Amino acid sequence: MNLRPLCARLDGAAVEDVPLRVSDGTRLGLCRVSRDDRDRPAVLLLHGHTASADMFTLPETRNLVAVLLDAGYEPWLLDWRGSRRLPYNEDGTRYSYDDVSLYDIPEAVALIRGRIGNRPLLVVAHCVGAMTLSMSMAAGLVPGLAGVVAQGVFLTPKLYGRARLRMHIGAEIMRNRGYQAVDIRRAGLWSKQSLVFALASLGSECKDPTCQILHNSAWGTGASLYVHENLHPLTHDRLADLFGSAPLCALPHLRQNEPAHAVTRWNDADGRYRALPQNALDHADRIDCPVLLLSGSRNRLWADSNKLCHEVLRTRHPQLDVRYTEIPGFGHVDPFIGRSAAIDVFGHILDFLDEHR
Repeated sequence: MNLRPLCARLDGAAVEDVPLRVSDGTRLGLCRVSRDDRDRPAVLLLHGHTASADMFTLPETRNLVAVLLDAGYEPWLLDWRGSRRLPYNEDGTRYSYDDVSLYDIPEAVALIRGRIGNRPLLVVAHCVGAMTLSMSMAAGLVPGLAGVVAQGVFLTPKLYGRARLRMHIGAEIMRNRGYQAVDIRRAGLWSKQSLVFALASLGSECKDPTCQILHNSAWGTGASLYVHENLHPLTHDRLADLFGSAPLCALPHLRQNEPAHAVTRWNDADGRYRALPQNALDHADRIDCPVLLLSGSRNRLWADSNKLCHEVLRTRHPQLDVRYTEIPGFGHVDPFIGRSAAIDVFGHILDFLDEHR
């Protein structure tokens, strides 16, 4: 993995690509961004599904990696197997979120800890990155983190109403396809996927097909990934490079999680996955660090999942240090890629990290 193209404006920063092949044989992307030789607290950044670590390094905005560097942290960026920079979403590889929770996150954390020694390790995670992290934590596979920021969703996935309906119906309609593209140039105008693009365009004020399918439909689920006016024009123009195809092999696991409003184990027959609990929420007492739950007030993908998570954990596990902060005017992913994220969002993250560094 090479993140240097989008890290080019991180003044004076060095980007080190760190080889990482997890124990099931899957090659991932991991890099460390540093500015000096000081012993800085480390922060692992986890992207959402079909995005990549690029979402944290956008050169046209005051991005999170630059903010962390200036605040005295050492960012580590993981491209787990759902990254658009990796081939697994389109090459027919079948995986579930269990694989991310069992292999990708714990083994990345172990590698980073081997490099940083006794320095604190914190995590900032978005969307499915946060959801799979919650399972890793409930399984006791990543103990001793200094603190976690989970944006959008954590232990209690709850889809936005229209997305919930389409997730269950659409999964049946599209189950024989390998993936749903977001770039119509890759899908082909006359491909079977063009119908989803056509439906996403209905009622859209934006003429960009990629924006239509992400903003109006979120890969055909009926959800929305961002508040349109929150994006910088250059970010809008690079949407097809920031978000990749959605592998439909992941939908059954999402469909299992959502009605239960809990992160559940998908693989019951394979003994390798018995290290993961059947239901992560039932083992939330294993969470051994403070957690900040963030969500945009206009999240049209996971709705009020993190508000629900905060209420459930406060009731069931009052001993846990779990907080909830809602960001007015933001949607699902624009708390990281929005043009004003550094002003409106990153301060909440830094305040939490500084408290626990």
